[in-house]
Amino acid sequence: MANYLILKKKPSLNNNIYTSSRNLSSHNLQLDHVSLSTESLNEKDISDFIKDPDIEMIAPEMPVSLIKPFSSDKAETDTHSNWGLDAIKANDSQYTGKGVKVAILDTGIEKSHSAFSGTKITEKDFTAEGNGDSNGHGTHCAGTIFGRDVNGVRIGIAQGIECAFIAKVLGENGGGASDSLFKAMLWALECKSDIISMSLGFDFPGMVKYKVDNGWPVELATSTALESYRDNLRMFDSLIKLSQSHAGFGYHPLFVAASGNESRRDDDIKFKISTSLPACAEGVISVAAACKVAIEDYDIASFSNVNVSLSAPGVDIISAWPGNTLKTLDGTSMACPHVAGVAALWWEERRQQRVSPTAKNVTSQLYATARRNFLSSTTEYDYGQGLVTAP
Repeated sequence: MANYLILKKKPSLNNNIYTSSRNLSSHNLQLDHVSLSTESLNEKDISDFIKDPDIEMIAPEMPVSLIKPFSSDKAETDTHSNWGLDAIKANDSQYTGKGVKVAILDTGIEKSHSAFSGTKITEKDFTAEGNGDSNGHGTHCAGTIFGRDVNGVRIGIAQGIECAFIAKVLGENGGGASDSLFKAMLWALECKSDIISMSLGFDFPGMVKYKVDNGWPVELATSTALESYRDNLRMFDSLIKLSQSHAGFGYHPLFVAASGNESRRDDDIKFKISTSLPACAEGVISVAAACKVAIEDYDIASFSNVNVSLSAPGVDIISAWPGNTLKTLDGTSMACPHVAGVAALWWEERRQQRVSPTAKNVTSQLYATARRNFLSSTTEYDYGQGLVTAP
């Protein structure tokens, strides 16, 4: 017996698929159109579920983890400039993200931090640890998206965001499970979040280790972990497809995810790893980490994964940290919220242009305005459409 996630379609009586039944227990989450449950299944159970025409997808539970950032070489006291905001032209934008709702799926948030003053923050814990952020990763990401100035230092891109939904899917140690992540995604949809940001990844090596520790030969453990990874990718594709297929109901959210930090260009230029899950799921904007080499010249960080949608500042990024402080970090985890923040500015811009914003037309703006002023040694494979740019 093993734990499986079951995504099931349900008939809708009123065509409003995002009216929630408010069934937010630790085991099940239901919207009018779909339900997601976690069940312990044997092989016969799995066969029976596969035959059910109402079952959209079944996937085994997998470990997930934050995409662990690197400590920056930049001194914590060096707060005179946040280069990332200049690079993406956020300081020149007339837009603030006003009226846009964002969801962050991460380690939680230090809600009392002065950076979040004036923002209505709704928290939901999917880890059983309680709300808050004893890790710091989620607080840092939130600060980049919508944080207010701290001690005269601007850290946030879309400072006009007044409503944020924070799903705590990773615990103090940065670990979690896929069932929490998928249920948090449905919760974010229930809340009608316009933009959903995820600086996390699926722990494939952790899944292999778990199998080996339970007596599996490493070759078989790797094969079964790969099967689980494949099925969870399909679960992501199914959930996002369901959200996109109902754009006609006036709701079509944008998903953004960090590409991952597994590449090792410093060791060998060939050591590039492709975008990891959930960033590699269909319909998700995957984000690489850029670094500054000169004024208006950028490179891709040596650790940043490839085959991405966009790039954004991800080295020497200063943002909010628990204890009402600031911290400087490197990682694609830091790049992802830059794209989420800029997407919020474009979301507002579309509304002001009397265009109903959707994931599709906002993504088109993000791609069309991205800049490719990177070193000649980098390619589109490294930076995607280019460096994200604010309207």
